[in-house]
Amino acid sequence: MTHTFTTRTLDITTGSRETVHDLTEACAEFLREVAPGRDGLLNVFAPHATTGLAILETGAGSDDDLLAALHDLLPADDRWRHRHGTPGHGRDHVLPAIVPPHATLPVIGGRLELGTWQSVVLVDTNVDNPQRRVRLSFLG
Repeated sequence: MTHTFTTRTLDITTGSRETVHDLTEACAEFLREVAPGRDGLLNVFAPHATTGLAILETGAGSDDDLLAALHDLLPADDRWRHRHGTPGHGRDHVLPAIVPPHATLPVIGGRLELGTWQSVVLVDTNVDNPQRRVRLSFLG
């Protein structure tokens, strides 16, 4: 079997608020185009110092719960040594150590093998940069 590698970037506008942005449909669309009926791996990567990727239930409050938990864990106050931008912005640079900027997911028959309520999300607490890029890469 010949393995192929295909990659594409998504441009995402996250806005001026902390957000959990659902990427699941964009991932599924990418796989429909490049991996119909194939098995492999989808890697999702956010090349930013202040974002992360998570697998999370969305729409039932878990996305807001995640942001609340991150706010409790990483308060937007003046404790951070990294001090440019909006007050408390230093916490945004710690976020990827807790919510990593990458995820690798199984693809079976050209479809993401997620659980019933799982979604792929971009987590962005940096209100100073609303323009994000996410790289999707399929190996299979």
